[in-house]
Amino acid sequence: MEHQKNVMTNSETLATITEKEILAAQKAWGEGIVKIGTVFQENGDYQAAATEHINEFYNYKEGEVLFKPTLVSAKQFRKNFEGALSYFIGGNKSFSEDHGFAIKPWSAVRWENIGTKIIGNMAVAMGNYYFTPVAGGDDVKVEYSFAYTKNSQGELKIILHDSHIPYSPVAAS
Repeated sequence: MEHQKNVMTNSETLATITEKEILAAQKAWGEGIVKIGTVFQENGDYQAAATEHINEFYNYKEGEVLFKPTLVSAKQFRKNFEGALSYFIGGNKSFSEDHGFAIKPWSAVRWENIGTKIIGNMAVAMGNYYFTPVAGGDDVKVEYSFAYTKNSQGELKIILHDSHIPYSPVAAS
């Protein structure tokens, strides 16, 4: 009887997330952001590239995603695909402050996880990621928390994307 309690089914095994999967997803997500900008620079269909990126990494097809992008203040929370797409490429009148974060463009994205927490089919990663501008200059440091789950096909998907520019106190006068 005790042995049966410790045996995992195939579906439970598939649902378990590993640190290796998180790291691979982060690397691929960063490469996807760079790709969107490259397609934009080459006058390609960057909207299609961004749509593909969102479909590959975010779980909008199976439910709500909690998305708080970095450089927004008026409509800072995005719970649907259109809000995420607007943030990455701009051009949506409903989100007029969006100028297309992914089409700045960037030449690299580097992740530094401060920690991850994995509980079965859900995982959270937190840390800083750094975006290297194509035009040169200093990397842009952004704080993040991402939550992941596996979809019905066993693919790792983002269900929470929360990122911010680090706090910078204003000097007292």
